[in-house]
Amino acid sequence: MQSWQTHLKWLTPGLGVKRWLLLMALGVGLLSLGGALALRSFYPLPSYFYYITLQFWPRGMRAGLYVLVGSSTIGYGLWGLNRAILAPFVDITDASIPETIHNYRRRGRGPRIVVIGGGHGQATVLRGLKDYTANLTAVVTVADDGGSSGRLRREVGILPPGDFRNCIAALANDESLVTRLFQYRFADGNDLRGHSFGNLFITAMAGITGSFESAIQESSQVLAVNGHVLPSTLEAVTLCADIARMDETVVRVYGESEIPAGGGRILRVMLEPSTPSAYPGVIHAVLSADLVVIGPGSLYTSILPNLLVPEIAEALRVTEALKAYVCNITIQPGETDGYTAQAHLDALERHLGPNVIDVVLANTQEPAGVSGDDKLQWVQADIVPNVHLRVRTADLIDATLDGHHDSRKLADALLDLLTS
Repeated sequence: MQSWQTHLKWLTPGLGVKRWLLLMALGVGLLSLGGALALRSFYPLPSYFYYITLQFWPRGMRAGLYVLVGSSTIGYGLWGLNRAILAPFVDITDASIPETIHNYRRRGRGPRIVVIGGGHGQATVLRGLKDYTANLTAVVTVADDGGSSGRLRREVGILPPGDFRNCIAALANDESLVTRLFQYRFADGNDLRGHSFGNLFITAMAGITGSFESAIQESSQVLAVNGHVLPSTLEAVTLCADIARMDETVVRVYGESEIPAGGGRILRVMLEPSTPSAYPGVIHAVLSADLVVIGPGSLYTSILPNLLVPEIAEALRVTEALKAYVCNITIQPGETDGYTAQAHLDALERHLGPNVIDVVLANTQEPAGVSGDDKLQWVQADIVPNVHLRVRTADLIDATLDGHHDSRKLADALLDLLTS
């Protein structure tokens, strides 16, 4: 039997339940009044009504009994109705129903947040923020051409689904069997080896629905995603980079997966074609956001490919949202070797323009696995704030996965930016 405290959770502010209970109570009261007036029209009533209506009790005692029995009956009926309606759709205990509704309402009133990036860093941010708000939009790069995504892109002609799969899984309601299945990667089979089930699922869904964006929407519904996962563009773009090598020559490398192996210092990256059209939903999300989060993730191959879409860059410049860059904890081999936090910001501003970023969030805790000759692998938080830029530092490291951000710490730090 559930405690009274459990049942009283239905009266918690924010559930949106009390107003309907009051409306139902008003309806029951009016119905009762109508019934009483109808009975009065037949007055005097037969003698047995004297006993049925407890006329031999004092009026106050009768009124109290009617209220107690009536309210208990209505409450038990509502409880049973909820059980009957919810049973086919959810498997939750009686105690969690009001808490589930409360959390749903609370997240629905949460801030509007856009997360721009790609890779596992973007999924980490989304996994932490989904507990606080349902108004999330993930903007994902379509420049990936390696691994399973690259193979599907070349063989089927679909936009790379890998980062979309990661974001959908991160925004799923729970780590259910379906979510784990979505992330499952085949280890055997000549044709299947290296492919993830989610990538194949999205590819098949695109064939069924006729478009990649419909495939993402339908896949999101399968996993009951809280938020939206959008491509930065629907055009097939190729990421290129100008790389300065040790012999002082500058070469242009084509392909996201080839850039880290370019063998030199990345000067700049660009897209081909250079002016792809942005996905319209992304522009709307950026312009209406309260917070835009850029990163963490591979600076040149996950983050900047989104910002190189001209309409997205312009939307970032004009939006009234707070724009926060989350700096990586460690360097990305082949991309940001030797970079400090300031070097990351400088690279962003070379491509995006100055004074676009409002605040930089950087980690101050040295990863446990970084020591001795490897100290340069840790990204030092050396940025100095100025009139255009705030800097926030905190311990953001995941204690169980060294060198990676902790999703809860990161979410708390980002939400603090909106209130400080």
